[in-house]
Order: sequence, then C-alpha cells, then structure tokens
Amino acid sequence: MNLSFEQMYQASFEKSPDFEGVFWMGVKTTGIFCRPTCTARKPKPENVEFFDSTKEAILKGYRPCKVCKPLENPDETPSGIQKVMDELAGDPGLKFRDYDLVQRGLEPASVRRWFLKHHGMTFHAFQRMFKINSAFKKLRQGEPVLDVAMDNGYESLSGFSDSFRNVFGVSPKNSKLEKIVDLKRIETPLGTMIACANENGICMLEFSDRKALPTELKEISKYFNANIIQGENPHFKTLQKELAEYFDGKRLHFSVPLAPVGTEFQKKVWEILRTIPYGTTRSYQQQADILGNPKAVRAVANANGLNKISIIIPCHRVIGTNGTLTGYGGGIWRKQKLLELEKAILF
Repeated sequence: MNLSFEQMYQASFEKSPDFEGVFWMGVKTTGIFCRPTCTARKPKPENVEFFDSTKEAILKGYRPCKVCKPLENPDETPSGIQKVMDELAGDPGLKFRDYDLVQRGLEPASVRRWFLKHHGMTFHAFQRMFKINSAFKKLRQGEPVLDVAMDNGYESLSGFSDSFRNVFGVSPKNSKLEKIVDLKRIETPLGTMIACANENGICMLEFSDRKALPTELKEISKYFNANIIQGENPHFKTLQKELAEYFDGKRLHFSVPLAPVGTEFQKKVWEILRTIPYGTTRSYQQQADILGNPKAVRAVANANGLNKISIIIPCHRVIGTNGTLTGYGGGIWRKQKLLELEKAILF
C-alpha cells in the first residue's frame, strides 16, 4: 500500500487506527517518532517525515515518543504474567496468592489491572475459571466429583460445588449435558490473538483489538449453547505450532481442524476463501463467480467480514477489483503485513 505524504499526514491528524503498523511519524522539531494514533498535539506538515518501520526512525536519530510508546505492543501479554499462565495451564490445581506473585517479581495490583483490562476479571477470578474448566472436562470423562474437586485445589466439596454452580448454573453431578468452548490468548508478531475451540476444532481466531470481538464471542456461545471459559484445548497446541511456522515463513497450509460458526452460505464462502493459494489474491467478484452466483458480490463481501477464523480462513487475500486493500477486521495494516509476508516467502 503506497501512501502519499498527504495521506499519511491526514491519517495521523485523524489518529486513524487503520494505519497502526503501516507507518511512523518523525517530528523534526522534537526528535521523537510516534504511532499514527498518538494523542500528542500534531505538528505542522513541514516539521514531520514518515517511516515504514521503527528501525528506520531510530537509525535517523529519532527517539520513541513517551506518550504513544511506538516500540511497545499494548495488548501483548507481559512475560511474567505469561509464565504464571503457563504454570496454570500445566497444573490448574495451583493457587497463586499475592505473595506468590511478589516472589515472581510481579506487582499484584498491576496483575489485577492487566487481567481486568484483558479478561474482564481479576487474576484470582481467572484462576477459578481455569480450575472450573479443567474440572468440567474431568467430570465429563467420568471422574468422581470429590476426586475432581481435590485434584483442582478445592479445600471442600461444597466450595467446589458453589463455584461450579456459579459458572454453569447446575451442580457438578448434573454437568453431563453442559458444554464449554475453551478460550486462549496467543501472541503473534502482529499482535495478540484470541482463540476459541471445542472438541471438534478451532471456532475463532481473532486479533484482540477487533471491535466485533465481544459480539463474536456471544454468537459462538449461542451457536454451540456453551459457556466460553479460559482453558486449554488439544487443538490450541496444534494451532500455536502452525501459527508460529506460518509467521516464520515455514508453513503454507494449515491442518488444524476447524469448527466455524455461521450460516450454510457463509460456510460455503469461507470454503472458497480456503482455496485461494498462499501468496495470491482474489477479488470479491472472483469469489462470487466461483460460488456460481456472479451477482452475489455484496453478500460474499459481507460473509468475508463475518469470518471469525483469521489467517487460517484467509480473508486477508481478498482485495478490491481495482487492486486496493479493502476493509479487514484486524486492521488494514495487518492485511498488508500478511500479504507482504506471503509474497516475500514465495518470491
């Protein structure tokens, strides 16, 4: 996406999030460089220059802005918190108290704020949800309620039953008919992603800053008639491995099973998306033609926009008929980066 100086200045002036990661603005009078969305007062056009990467800005002598912090990913999971989450994933029966966090060099209040912002709950509530997720699966496998309660760190059967009922609305003994969808945060070079999966496969993979994310989670919960709970899932291990290989340029196709949520028409459109070869693009019109309904361009475009499994169902490979990068839920800049990644590997 070749942008003119005027386009970049206007995008920066409007603080447009669509251009995050596309360019950075250097301010000659202060010697700092910023994101397009920086809230600091915008300088005059003659006092700025633009860069395609933070490296270019630094090599030119600019310092990162302290307001917008262009070298940081604001949604990325801090390494200390990630280590604690990994420990929980390995043993849901663990119970981290504030003292345990301090021993790991973490400030409990900061951990609390981070979990409230990114998970909508405190860290201690998060731990309880993780335990309940693990307990639910053990109960479905036929393990005794008392054994499950003890194995997951509960000190009493009544405490376990109360926690379970608060989440599912039923007692552990009556959980056989309940369903869950697992949720996990995954870090990628283009930002944090949220993945959801059930026993059949991945049903969501979205960037965490996508505005439609809360709505999509509600649709998934309703579609499967299931509670969405933070927890591990065998499909997540395959997904993380294949995503890492994709971003390293070592994977052209994904094999992780999918369980897409949508109408039959939407699923047909998404299947056509999966036939777009790696490193190439199609137009919405071409998609409609393949579907056998050349007049369904708008319906096809709408179905693309409702795709909840990014990258694997590659809606980023669809562009406008005139070759322009059209809308993308994860942001136009990510669409550009994904296409650049794939073309760089092929050529």
